[in-house]
Amino acid sequence: MAMTMTGEVNLPAERDAVWAALNDPEVLKSCIPGCQELNKVSDTEFEAVAKVAVGPVKATFKGRISLQDLDPPNAYTIRGEGQGGVAGFAKGGAKVRLEPGDEGGTKLVYDVEATVGGKLAQLGGRLVNGVAKKNADEFFACFVRALTPAEAA
Repeated sequence: MAMTMTGEVNLPAERDAVWAALNDPEVLKSCIPGCQELNKVSDTEFEAVAKVAVGPVKATFKGRISLQDLDPPNAYTIRGEGQGGVAGFAKGGAKVRLEPGDEGGTKLVYDVEATVGGKLAQLGGRLVNGVAKKNADEFFACFVRALTPAEAA
């Protein structure tokens, strides 16, 4: 089952700080919902373990993530795939762009294309897309907090 999602979020930090956070495994691990491990294998590759729940299907996904088409500090493409045992698999990518934002901040624009299979695909697009949107919202809320200076929080 194919899935797409687009969006943008204004971040309260300069582009260089946002770029650094987008490449920091500790920041990403703390913000990705369900992420248990995120290990940097090279400058452009990570290994990840995340617990995911979509309706009645709960699974631990193990996978690899690579960064491609790097244009620091403006854009990159994230590619990844993971296996969740009997729950199925997920693979896909996201194009991420950083643009001038409000009040000296940065606007992050994303365009995601993903495919899920196995039991996850059997749940239907509405449920899977809803969980994906909820997880994206949680990630960006956390990411904004990570980029907000402590005295402003």
